[in-house]
Amino acid sequence: MNLQETLDFLNAPHWKGKRPGLGRMEELLHKLGDPHLGQKYVHVAGTNGKGSVCAMLASILCAAGYRTGLYTSPHLLRYNERIAVNGEEVSDGQLACLAGRVRAAAETMADPPTTFELLTAMALLHFRQQKCDIAVLEVGLGGRLDATNAIGSPEVAIIASLALEHTEILGDTIEKIAFEKGGIIKSGCVAVSYDSAPQALSVLRALCESRCVPFRRIDMDCLRLKSRDWSGQRFDWEDLEGLFLPLLGEHQLHNACLALEAVSVLRERGWNISDEHIRKGLASTRWPARFEVLAQDPVTILDGAHNPQCAVALAKGLASHLPGQKATVLMGALRDKDWEAMASAVAPFAARFLCVSPDSERALPAGELAAHLRRKGLDAEVCESAADGIEKALTTGGPVVIFGSLYLAGGAKAAFFPVYRKWLRIRGIEARDSLSSAERERLSAKLVENLLALPEFLRAKTVLIYRATRGEARLDALLAAPEAQGKRFSYPLCVSKTEMLARVPRGEGGWKRGAYGIWEPVLEQSDPVLPEEIDLVICPCTAFDEACSRLGMGGGYYDRFLPRCVNARIAAAAFSCQQAKRIPAASWDVPMDLVVTEKAVYRRDGAKRDACRQATDAGWY
Repeated sequence: MNLQETLDFLNAPHWKGKRPGLGRMEELLHKLGDPHLGQKYVHVAGTNGKGSVCAMLASILCAAGYRTGLYTSPHLLRYNERIAVNGEEVSDGQLACLAGRVRAAAETMADPPTTFELLTAMALLHFRQQKCDIAVLEVGLGGRLDATNAIGSPEVAIIASLALEHTEILGDTIEKIAFEKGGIIKSGCVAVSYDSAPQALSVLRALCESRCVPFRRIDMDCLRLKSRDWSGQRFDWEDLEGLFLPLLGEHQLHNACLALEAVSVLRERGWNISDEHIRKGLASTRWPARFEVLAQDPVTILDGAHNPQCAVALAKGLASHLPGQKATVLMGALRDKDWEAMASAVAPFAARFLCVSPDSERALPAGELAAHLRRKGLDAEVCESAADGIEKALTTGGPVVIFGSLYLAGGAKAAFFPVYRKWLRIRGIEARDSLSSAERERLSAKLVENLLALPEFLRAKTVLIYRATRGEARLDALLAAPEAQGKRFSYPLCVSKTEMLARVPRGEGGWKRGAYGIWEPVLEQSDPVLPEEIDLVICPCTAFDEACSRLGMGGGYYDRFLPRCVNARIAAAAFSCQQAKRIPAASWDVPMDLVVTEKAVYRRDGAKRDACRQATDAGWY
């Protein structure tokens, strides 16, 4: 099977639906040779937070040197996200091979398995093939009859936060919900629970007693928050001090405590996990679309909150991190969720709502959501897509919040960075164009002074430069400066597949307007220069940050050329008014070694750009 055949297989209507029960899963695994038997697991159930707990535990176990599998759901963009070993998602080729084996077994079954059962079997098979020491499994739905519960007794059974959900399947009381979630508790494991409602805890305790399983409930009094900012949260837990978690929100601290209690159990059961492993693992935890800060300029938060409890947690996070501020809220939800309660939880923090329909057959139409919000007296507008909503939200200049469904979160995250880069580029150009001609000339002269003083410039024999045509900093004075005597200046002109540069002529007669209206050297008067001969590259940009990332002038011409300049130091030149807090990278971006403005020189300390210097044979321009 290839990747497309794999996707067609997994998305086929034949496997659709939610049909609780372990019979199909057990039969499927048996046909595959029972890959789950003899393996070690941590099993995590719950209404909210179970995915975050899984991510933290997997990160800690990896830091401890264990080959660790991680199975979560749903995915944001690709099925590959659900299955990972040591933080590396299953590759397209591996996914196709796994699907081929599972398909062959599934098609012999009288009662066809569901898509989730197919994926779970693929995950367990992958963990066996990859010789994992342990795997962390997130329950899909409920617990007792969930496909992941086909495993034997786990090392630890974790029950995260509980609330009413999927009541048509799991039951309409918190006690029934707890009973279903607690179905992952088996003899031989240790159960660890969140600080849930008394009724739920009572059910969980009874299950543990009936199965002779030790039960631990985390004590939140042992949690001590020290500080928090946009980078994450610093806290103490019991006798562990100075822990750092890059995930934001009070609820994530509670999830961290749950993970740390599970680590304590694993230590008692013989797993070698040191305090340093815990610190490193927590600090390197990544879990997208959970109060994820996509940008700080303006602050843009992506949260997959898809039920009222998640929305309340999101609201608490907004109150903590954006006190007194109102945000533009991009919302999309599924019709079968309590979207009215979700909107109400976030409404006090919304200046206006932008409504979009998530990419799902269960999506609530954006128009219906907007109409409901307007009836509540809220400002609401319908957007055609997540990208359209993000573009409109960024123009307001204030904070942006994207939430309502993981189906929206995946599409919004994929759309955000291209839209945000375009917005940053436009803002940088507007900032540059707001300068008068006289001011640009004055600032350009100062910028040239800073360039001439650079050790990199003084040492360079061959310099790649550009000629200003659109209001960017003018560097013409470099050519006539005493420090430039004896240097060879070149220009990025595509001469041939191997000759990509031309020497810059000293007089006006050696220039012409190119296809895009940009000044280029006349080829007949040019002296070809090879990329590897360049010692210093000076790039134009529309925006930059202190970390020496930059946005180019348009389609990435320089960016695609730069990897060929294997011996060069690379600098960007811009006006200080074009600075941004952070420039998100695109696949073709090459980080600058330094950025030079009329006010300052920024350097990328210890930059390792070797990976960016991989020349491509075609298509770079």
